[in-house]
Amino acid sequence: MSNHSIQVIGLQKSYKQLQVLKGVDFEVEKGSIFALLGSNGAGKTTVIKILTTLLKKDSGTVTVNGFDVASKPENVRRAISLTGQFAAVDEILTGRENLIMIAKLRYLNNPRQAADDLLTRFGLTDAADRRVSTYSGGMRRRLDIALSLVGKPQIVFLDEPTTGLDPEARIEVWKIVKELADGGTTVFLTTQYLEEAEQLADRIAILHEGRIIASGTLAELKKLFPSAKVEYVEKQPTLEEIFLAIVGKKEAM
Repeated sequence: MSNHSIQVIGLQKSYKQLQVLKGVDFEVEKGSIFALLGSNGAGKTTVIKILTTLLKKDSGTVTVNGFDVASKPENVRRAISLTGQFAAVDEILTGRENLIMIAKLRYLNNPRQAADDLLTRFGLTDAADRRVSTYSGGMRRRLDIALSLVGKPQIVFLDEPTTGLDPEARIEVWKIVKELADGGTTVFLTTQYLEEAEQLADRIAILHEGRIIASGTLAELKKLFPSAKVEYVEKQPTLEEIFLAIVGKKEAM
């Protein structure tokens, strides 16, 4: 059995005349947190849509949880969950009702118990019977991630999970993501926030103009960046500096 949750080889995708992905390769190990970094419009969401069977690839090989996304999409869907950039919660229902509804859709034996467990885990018990329309942004996002964990998927996709959240809510989401990976779930996240990738990811890949221009652990990426000696003290480059240096190098070529 392969130790990879996700393998992507030579992935290409065009929309009409525009080639968005020009041959993307990466792999994600089971139980790890993998961050796909890139500026707006770099193709991150396209990658996620292909991995989660929402969009067909033009060419390349994409396997998720050991199944080919093109020929075995049902098997892929059973193993994954996806949380998009905008909370997909029903405003009119309460937090508890949202969770019970998804648990029923996933044919869980005890939907109410599943809902209660997740409400507790995500610190939403006190707000469980309030309508979601009264929730703060951070609470909605917590509920959204809770919804994506109904049925214990093996791989969780988070597309820019903290966009639009205040710093406190963002740190809360980071904590949840770390706990997921500690529990053996594979987490694939896209982000524009370099600090987020720095905080969370075991491995980081940088997507730029349709290709992965660098990937590795944070330590490996830091080696790509010439270390600056500042007043005899070696300064650690931030991921932001690495990103700009790599992107700059590519653009100068």
